[in-house]
Amino acid sequence: MSINRRHVLQGGAALTLAGTSPFTVAGPIDAAAVSGWPSAEIIRLWPDAAPGHAGFHTPTLPADWPVVFLRGVEIPTLHVYRPERPDGRALLVCPGGSYVFVSIANEGVDVAKAFTPYGFTVFVLVYRLPGEGWQARSDVPLQDAQRALRLIRDRAQALQINPTQIGVMGFSAGGHLAASLLTGWQETVYSPIDAADDISARPDYAALLYPVVTLSDPYTHHDSRRCLLGDTPSPALIAQRSPEQHVTSTNPPCFIAHAADDETVPVDNAVLLYTALRQAQVPAELHLFERGNHAFGIGIPGLPCGAWTTMLEQWTQRHTKNV
Repeated sequence: MSINRRHVLQGGAALTLAGTSPFTVAGPIDAAAVSGWPSAEIIRLWPDAAPGHAGFHTPTLPADWPVVFLRGVEIPTLHVYRPERPDGRALLVCPGGSYVFVSIANEGVDVAKAFTPYGFTVFVLVYRLPGEGWQARSDVPLQDAQRALRLIRDRAQALQINPTQIGVMGFSAGGHLAASLLTGWQETVYSPIDAADDISARPDYAALLYPVVTLSDPYTHHDSRRCLLGDTPSPALIAQRSPEQHVTSTNPPCFIAHAADDETVPVDNAVLLYTALRQAQVPAELHLFERGNHAFGIGIPGLPCGAWTTMLEQWTQRHTKNV
């Protein structure tokens, strides 16, 4: 499914999905675009209101807003996709969307379809969007990612997964979120609410696809930075939320793939993180594809960028076989 993200970042009016969905979208979900999404098993992250709820507001969207780009996320959730033959590996998937929306088709459902045949249990994270009135906006996505990883590990036995083989995967701004969890899994961004919050939020490995990494000029993606940090963030806040500045030897192994012709998120983001990981002696693998531009998801027919799914499966095997 080809999606023009520049078009959908423009404003307008919206309709609300009927029923109990916590998401604001235009009209009914397109079953062809998100086959299996409405029927997926759902895990709610927070038993009550999510942290910083007081200021939340539902945005007004254009009438033609694509149904596969979720906004108005008041209740963050995990959509669970179980393989026929689970092998213990799990992926927490963070779709992209410039922190303006959550792209559930090409970076959610398609990813689950690609990786469940390998034996992965896939959890697509519908995280809150920081510009929708949440308090402590720069912490909001990371709050959801930490909580999601902890819940998956807490429920590992019931989910038929190995609690030491849980990876995080992120695309574009979701790649920034995954990289933030990679480097900031120990950061205190919310007050514990139950026993699950005593469990480590450290992923066992990470996979980042055309990720936003740095929030510093000249290589940042400005829409993602503005939506996460606001219009005039301080240099200290920019540094705090730039994962490449927080890599240590405690970070888990990381797989990175990016297209050199990416016109949205400069490929320098991937190189900066890879360089920081190497300097910290963290196992890392970087794949730079000549073509693919941005948001290629699981790949574009006829281009080598589609090979990353097989590469990642093999890389993951190497990093989990002795666990």
